[in-house]
Amino acid sequence: MNAPALILSDDQAHAYDQVTTLLRGAGVDLVEGTCQPAQEGRQRVMALMGKAGSGKTLLLAELVKALEATGVEIVSGDFESKRRKERRTLAVLAPTNKAASVLRMRGVPATTIHRIIYTPVYDPEYEKLAEWLMGNGEKPDLEELTDEAFARAQASFEAHKSVPAALAAAGLRGSDFITGWKRRDEPLDIGFVDEASMLDDRQFDDLKEIFPNLVLFGDPAQLAPVNQSGKLVFDTIPDKQKLELSRIHRQAADNPILDLAHALADPQLGFEDFERLVEEKAAQDERVVWAGRVEVDLMARSPVLVWRNATRIRLIKAFRNVHGAPETELLPGEPLICDGIELPLKHRKKRLDLEARGLIKGAQVIYLGPGRKPGFSKLHVMGAIEPQVSAASIVKIEKPDEEEPFIPYAARMGATFLHGAAVTIHKAQGSQWDAVQVFAPDLYAAARMNRTEAGQPLWKRLAYVAITRAQSRLLWVVRNRLSRPTGGLRIDDLGGTPAPLALEMEQDGPPML
Repeated sequence: MNAPALILSDDQAHAYDQVTTLLRGAGVDLVEGTCQPAQEGRQRVMALMGKAGSGKTLLLAELVKALEATGVEIVSGDFESKRRKERRTLAVLAPTNKAASVLRMRGVPATTIHRIIYTPVYDPEYEKLAEWLMGNGEKPDLEELTDEAFARAQASFEAHKSVPAALAAAGLRGSDFITGWKRRDEPLDIGFVDEASMLDDRQFDDLKEIFPNLVLFGDPAQLAPVNQSGKLVFDTIPDKQKLELSRIHRQAADNPILDLAHALADPQLGFEDFERLVEEKAAQDERVVWAGRVEVDLMARSPVLVWRNATRIRLIKAFRNVHGAPETELLPGEPLICDGIELPLKHRKKRLDLEARGLIKGAQVIYLGPGRKPGFSKLHVMGAIEPQVSAASIVKIEKPDEEEPFIPYAARMGATFLHGAAVTIHKAQGSQWDAVQVFAPDLYAAARMNRTEAGQPLWKRLAYVAITRAQSRLLWVVRNRLSRPTGGLRIDDLGGTPAPLALEMEQDGPPML
C-alpha cells in the first residue's frame, strides 16, 4: 500500500490509498512526489467518514504533509500568489471559524469556506512582501520596515503560516496592506473539507464549483445543519465514492468518553439505559463524572452544553448572579462568544482586520475590562496568535422570559457578543474543550419528545455531539443546580501581552481601525 511512514490502521491505509488514487488521476502523485499542471476534466469527489476517534484528522494531516512534499502550494484564504498555469494548490477548509481553529491548533493550515470564496486584495508593495514570505520572490525594499521588522514578519510566518499575522508582527495592520475584498471568479484545485457534516447543500454546491478535486472528512453521527431537515451532504454522494473509518485511535482505545459516544449506536439503548452506563463509567474512571450540579468554575472557560435556548439563558443568569455581576456592566473574566461583526459592506476590509485578529463568529473571548472610549472593550481572544485586543463591542445578555436582551456595552458598530457561560450543542459543533459539562435534563426532554433526525433519535445525536466535544474529562450534569464558585472570576491565568495595534473603531463617522 502507498501509506506514509507513520503507522496507520488497515482502514486508514486503505483510505490513504484511495485518496492517492484520486489525486494521481488529477496529476498529483504522492508516491513519486511529483505533480503535473492541472488539466480540465471531470469532477472528483470523495467522502471519508468516521466517528470520533477514528483518525480522520490524523489522516487529513498526513495527506496535507504528503501534498506539500510534492510542491503543492497551500492556499490559506488570507493571501494567494498570482495564478500560474503550472501551480497546483491545496486548501484545507472548515465550515466555521471554530472548526478551522481546532485544525490549526493541531498544525494543519486550515481556513474557512467563506475566506476562500471571498479573498482580500493586497496593496502591490505589500503583495511583494507576502510573496517573499511564501518563498516566491526576492525580499522587497520597503522604507517603512526595518531589518528587525522583516525578521519579525519572517519568524511569525514560519511559526503560523499566516500572512496577516506576519505583517502585524512587522508593525502593520490589515488596513495598511489590504485594499478590499473580491469574490473568487476562478476555480482552485484540491480542496479538503473537515467537519463536512456541517455543510448544507448550497455550501456543497459552491465547493464543487471552486474545487474540481474535493475530499470531505466528516462524522455521519453529527447533527445535520438546521436548514437541512435532518439530512447530511454525505447522503447525496454515491456509495462508491464514500469510505468509512471504523477503528478507534484518538486518546487510546480504552477512553471511557469515546466508549460512551459509541454506545449510542446501539438501537436498543434508551435514555435511562445510557445514563446507567454513564454512572457505571463514572464509578470506574475519573475522566467521567456523574455530576449532581453544574460546576460554575468551569463555566468561565468551558461553556455548559445544552439543547434548549431557554436553559442556556437561565444558566447564564445563574452564573452571573452567583458571581455578583451587576446588570449594568460586565466583570473582568466573564466569558463571551463572538456573534459576528456588524459593519456596513463598504467597510469590508475593516471586518478583515477584526477577523485576522481572531474576532470571528463563534470565537471564545474573555472580557478584560472597558476600553479607553465609550463602547469599547478590552478582550482576550482564546487561541489567537496575539490574544489581547481592544475593539468596539456590542454585548448582548439575554434574560429569561424577556424578548429583548440587556446590553451593558454598545458601540454603534463593531464586534457583537453573546455571553459564553453556556452554549447550545448545535453551536458547539466543531469546537472542543479539555473538560465539558453536558446538561442531561435537556437531553432527557429531547428523549421524551421522541424526535428523530436522519433515522436516529434526536437525543442520541445531541448526546453524541456533546460528549465528543470533551478531550479529557466529561461531566454529565443530572440536576438543575449550580455550585458556588471557589473564588472570583480571574484573568491572570490568560497570559499574552497587550496587542501593539489595538483594533479601535470610532463611533463618530466611518469606522477607523
